[in-house]
Amino acid sequence: MCGRYIIRQAAKATKEWDKYGPPPFLDSYNVAPTEQVPVLRWRDGGPQYAQVRWGLIPFFARGEPPKFSTINARIETFATAASYRGPWRRGQRCLQLASAFYEWHIDAYGRKAPYLISVADQELFGFAALWDRSIRDDGVVIESCVHITMPANALMANIHNTGNNPHRMPAILRAEDRDAWLSGTVDEARAVLQQYPPDLMSAYEVSTRVNSVKNNDPGLIEPVSGKALSA
Repeated sequence: MCGRYIIRQAAKATKEWDKYGPPPFLDSYNVAPTEQVPVLRWRDGGPQYAQVRWGLIPFFARGEPPKFSTINARIETFATAASYRGPWRRGQRCLQLASAFYEWHIDAYGRKAPYLISVADQELFGFAALWDRSIRDDGVVIESCVHITMPANALMANIHNTGNNPHRMPAILRAEDRDAWLSGTVDEARAVLQQYPPDLMSAYEVSTRVNSVKNNDPGLIEPVSGKALSA
């Protein structure tokens, strides 16, 4: 289950998203849950960028974060789970922007190591996500998001073999499927939730410095020599 990722500005990538307006974000090499993150959503008949909390706070929660994790929503249950079915039924779909993401792997010696996973055909991509709006008792409005996860493809099954939910991966949208997720019908949106092709993804080991959210610098994405995994 994706729990950390990176986002960085690249001229080519940003240009590809200009049809929706200039993406408003700053480089981050260790995006963590509860942080404000950039999303693209469809509101009032058009695309809109926003900064929202990563970790969904349902509208009925009065702005108080749930005691359980809401950074990932399982594809098998997001349409019926209490925290996510409301945003799904209301069409509150969005793209959680990312450039690559981290996942952890336990090797044959029991060593747990982080890997950075990227996609070959998108420098800046979108996790399929949902957003919601919740109001605290003092009137403060909190907007938040959760991205969807699914069973892992061949590459991710090889990498993500640890934690309470191993062999999973985030739902990454192909560029041509962004509009269907943002503004298509329910059936059109559901249909684009597919495993990303493993031959369009790559992964390599990075430093365990990423384990601490206090570390956030370009050095986090430097490869550990000779430590790559494939499908």
